[in-house]
Amino acid sequence: MRKLTSDQARRLALGAQGFTRPRPQGRVDIRHFRKVLDTIGLLQLDSVNVLERAHYVPMFSRLGPYDRAALDRWTTSSGELFEYWGHVASLLPTPLYPNFRWRMVGHAADPWRSIRRLIEERPGYVDDVMDQVTERGALTVGDIDDAGQRGSQMWDWQPGKHALEWLFACGRLTAYRNKNFTRVYDLPERVIPEEVLDAEPPDKIEAFRLLLLDAGRHLGVGTAADLGDYHRLHMPTARKVIKKLASQGALEEVTVDGWDKPAFLHPEAVLPRRAGGTALLNPFDPLIFHRDRVERLFGFFYRIEIYVPKPQREYGYYVLPFLLDGELVARVDLKADRQSGALLVQGSYLENGEDESRVAPALAAELGELASWLGLNDIVVKHNGDLAARLSSAFG
Repeated sequence: MRKLTSDQARRLALGAQGFTRPRPQGRVDIRHFRKVLDTIGLLQLDSVNVLERAHYVPMFSRLGPYDRAALDRWTTSSGELFEYWGHVASLLPTPLYPNFRWRMVGHAADPWRSIRRLIEERPGYVDDVMDQVTERGALTVGDIDDAGQRGSQMWDWQPGKHALEWLFACGRLTAYRNKNFTRVYDLPERVIPEEVLDAEPPDKIEAFRLLLLDAGRHLGVGTAADLGDYHRLHMPTARKVIKKLASQGALEEVTVDGWDKPAFLHPEAVLPRRAGGTALLNPFDPLIFHRDRVERLFGFFYRIEIYVPKPQREYGYYVLPFLLDGELVARVDLKADRQSGALLVQGSYLENGEDESRVAPALAAELGELASWLGLNDIVVKHNGDLAARLSSAFG
C-alpha cells in the first residue's frame, strides 16, 4: 500500500480544490465560474450575511474580485446548476441531478414529522400548494394562498413553507434564489433541462458510487468520512461502496502520515510540486467545511461559533481562516458594516509558530481586495487578538 506524507496529502487537497492555480488576470467571466464549479463540485448555501452570502466567497477565494450579478445570472438562469440537498443546501452541476433522485424518492416515501402532521390535520393542503405552483408559475412562500403563520421559534415555518420544502425535497418542485436569497419554487420541467430530467436515474448504490467518485475528484485524497461528507451520504452504505471502489481500482487505498484511518486517492489527482494558494476562506468553503479533515491536513483546529453564546466564543462570530502559500496561518473575525462602508476586522489571531511580519502584510493585502470587492471603502481593525496590532500597522 502506498504511503503519502502529510505534505503530499495537503498538496493533493489544495490542487484538487484549485488553490495551486494562479488567479486569473483581467475580467472574470462565466468560463471562470464553470472552471471553479468543475473543480470544487458545489457551492454551499447559507443564510448568514454578516460578511457576504456563503456561495459567493469560494469564487472570490479562487478567482479574486468578480461581478456577483454575473454569478447570479449564471446560477439562476443558465440551466447549468440546480439547488438541492448535496452538502446540505447547495448549488450543484445539473448533470448530477439524476444522482440525487434516490434521495428525493426517500423523502417522498418517508415524510418528516411536521409534514405527516400537516397531511393529517389539513388533508389536501400539500396538493393544493403543488397545484398553485403548477398553475401560477414560480412562487415564493409569500406568494402562496393561505400560507399560514410562522411559529415563535426560528425554524417554526408556516404551513405553506413546510409544504413547499417537502415538495422540493421530493423532487416534485425545484428551486432557485431571488435577489433577496429567498427560495423561488417551480416545476422541475420549467427549470431543469429536458435531457437531464429524462435521464434514467441510477439506483441508490450506483448513485453512491458516482457521488463518491465525484467527491474523490474534488478532494484529491480523503478518508471514507471525507468522501461521504462531501454529499452527506449515509456512512455505513458509503463505506461499503468505497471498499468496492478500492477493490476495483477506481480509488487507490493509501496511508497518510499522522492519519489514523485509511485514505483513498482519486486516480485523476495530480500532486503539485509545492503547496500553494493564498485566500481568505469562509466557513462553508469545500476546502474546510469538514472540520476533522482541516485538522488532519493543516493542524488547524476550527469550529464555527455562530451558535455559541458571545461570552463563550474563543475567536468570534464569523471567523475566516487565512490560507497563505498553502498553509492556514491565521484567522479573522469579519463583518461588513454596509451602513458605514467599512470592513470590520473584529478580531485577528496568528497561529502558533507563524511569523506575524510575514502574515500581516499578506493578510492586509487580501483584506483590502475583499473590502474593495464588497464595495467597502474602509477597513477597521479592532484591538482583539494577537495579530491585531501588526495587522493594523500594515494598513499604515
